[in-house]
Amino acid sequence: MANEPLQLNLGSLRSAISLTLHTHHASRIWHGRPAAEGRPGIIGLNGYISVMSKMKRGAEQDDPYSDWWMLRIEDKLDDTKRCLQTLREQVEQALASVPPALSLGENLNLQPVKLPLFVNAQLGFAAIYLLADYDDLARKLMLAHHTALIDRSTLERWLNDGAHAMRSLFALAQEYCFSGATRADFAENNAAAQAAVQKFGQLPQELLEGTRRSRFAPPIARRGGSRESAAAPTAVELTFASIDDPTGTAARDEDATQ
Repeated sequence: MANEPLQLNLGSLRSAISLTLHTHHASRIWHGRPAAEGRPGIIGLNGYISVMSKMKRGAEQDDPYSDWWMLRIEDKLDDTKRCLQTLREQVEQALASVPPALSLGENLNLQPVKLPLFVNAQLGFAAIYLLADYDDLARKLMLAHHTALIDRSTLERWLNDGAHAMRSLFALAQEYCFSGATRADFAENNAAAQAAVQKFGQLPQELLEGTRRSRFAPPIARRGGSRESAAAPTAVELTFASIDDPTGTAARDEDATQ
């Protein structure tokens, strides 16, 4: 009895995460933009996170196109971050012109919205950080305009520049589609691989070989249940929920139908 191994029935890790937004500008980005006459709709951050979950599952299933998409999203996230950083530097420069005798406090919403987040994709978290950054940027811009440091046209232009950068990221993610082909299919050059190439185009050899993957790529689930190491292993598995579905039930139901 003393030599028998100790059985530890450990459950899954969970972490309570929420996002607090103070501006309507950031809230609209969370919800997305509905389709209107002459322009298509764009998913919001909640829809983007759902796409990132599907993309991560695709990469886990050894779909090289999903790995290619993860790399594209990483590059787009970097571009968006640089855009917001440029806007932040501009508004900080404007706020720096306040006379030393004048003290400006933070302009916080008296009734901010607090959104519960249940996210299972690191590229989803990366966009959440950007939205939080944009919310902070919008507050500073409105403060600068209220205190006559920037004019109305500058306020609107910089707010729109930041919002456009965020929506451009989401619009790119909207184009993602699971190919249904694996690297084994490409090694065999079978019908599944040929159909994927015809629909999505040719991929670089390093992606087909799996030597180039996103730093947040999940381990590849091989047939038989084994997993192959990825560029960066995942740590905590969470379930996505939207503001309209805080329990994540709809997302789990959707996953069950995939």
